[in-house]
Amino acid sequence: MSLDDLLRELAPQVLGVLVRRHGDFDTCEDAVQEALLTAVTQWPQEGIPDNPAGWLITAASRRRVEMIRREVARRHREEKAVALETHPAEPGPAADDTLTLFLLCCHPSLTVASQVALTLRAVGGLSTAQIARALLVPESTVGQRISRGKQRIKANGAQFQLPSPAELSERIPAVLRVLYLIFNEGYTASSGGSLHRVELSREAIRLARQLHGRLPEDGEVRGLLALMLLTDARRPARTKAGALVPLAEQDRSRWDAGAIAEGTALVTAALSEAKVGPYQVQAAIAALHDEAARAQDTDWPQILSLYDLLRHLAPGPMVTLGRVVALAMVHGPRSGLDELDTAIALEPVLTSHHRTLAVRAHLLELEGDADAAREAYDLAAQHTESLPERRYLADRAARLPA
Repeated sequence: MSLDDLLRELAPQVLGVLVRRHGDFDTCEDAVQEALLTAVTQWPQEGIPDNPAGWLITAASRRRVEMIRREVARRHREEKAVALETHPAEPGPAADDTLTLFLLCCHPSLTVASQVALTLRAVGGLSTAQIARALLVPESTVGQRISRGKQRIKANGAQFQLPSPAELSERIPAVLRVLYLIFNEGYTASSGGSLHRVELSREAIRLARQLHGRLPEDGEVRGLLALMLLTDARRPARTKAGALVPLAEQDRSRWDAGAIAEGTALVTAALSEAKVGPYQVQAAIAALHDEAARAQDTDWPQILSLYDLLRHLAPGPMVTLGRVVALAMVHGPRSGLDELDTAIALEPVLTSHHRTLAVRAHLLELEGDADAAREAYDLAAQHTESLPERRYLADRAARLPA
């Protein structure tokens, strides 16, 4: 295990110990980050300690002492800090701490942007600079999101403890949503010159594995991890010479067979043992794509049935577009185009979205209307901020016969 991997694994455990004992999330989180930075500097030169978690807890505890001494004048806080320095905490139960950190970072009072930043920092162990590079935003912006998030947590009096079973079931969807957002931004960047931000998608998978380890029987946790694995398995074939390659044209021999097998096993078990949820259904759709040896072998009728179920469980614009494509593959492009027009009338947000325009262009191309398809591809290219997607859409338009 590399030093970076070790520190990322230990970060939530160390933070959990400090916050569980003292409750002040913001001070403890800052102290842990500084302890991690110290470890990055010292351990390569001095060697990894025999008890790396204990070393980090001691270092973070001492840093917290310094912060309290500097910022808080009251005597009893000073005495508490001195006592902590003399008797550093030992690692606590990492499983409960990690899950509790997830729930704290995804507190419902926070904005999604703050939830993402706090999760990547507190649970993922990434520095502010690393998060800024991953999200392609200024470091100061990430710092502000983290600061506002911690202030909001403090203002709401959120406690570092697992909620009741009923509250826990209500909070897990927020955690899953944040991990899903992180993964999607890594798998298909919403803007910029790269199609992938691999560090984000890998981090989302790593954190999803942690969550699955804490909640092994949760069907939607299993479903989300399966969905990530089955989707990320295609990443090696998604680009060629820097250009985007659509699913139907990918070299499937380059897909990650191990990830596909693991993801398929996870979603199969989840669907048979747990209440069916949206992430499980999306994972099942991904598995059907991955199991097809050739694009023409894809079981589109079953995919359409799954989209019908998904539309019932979690309706939304992207689900609608996915179902339109599946319908077109089963009943022909004209059926898909008619359904798309109906969907746009019901969901106006779809009207000018670049994915809607790209789907329309694709279906028009399948129907043989080159002029209309070219126009739709060009329009779709104008509406995306992703340079790889823009180049792909413009190239599809250029390849159509005049």
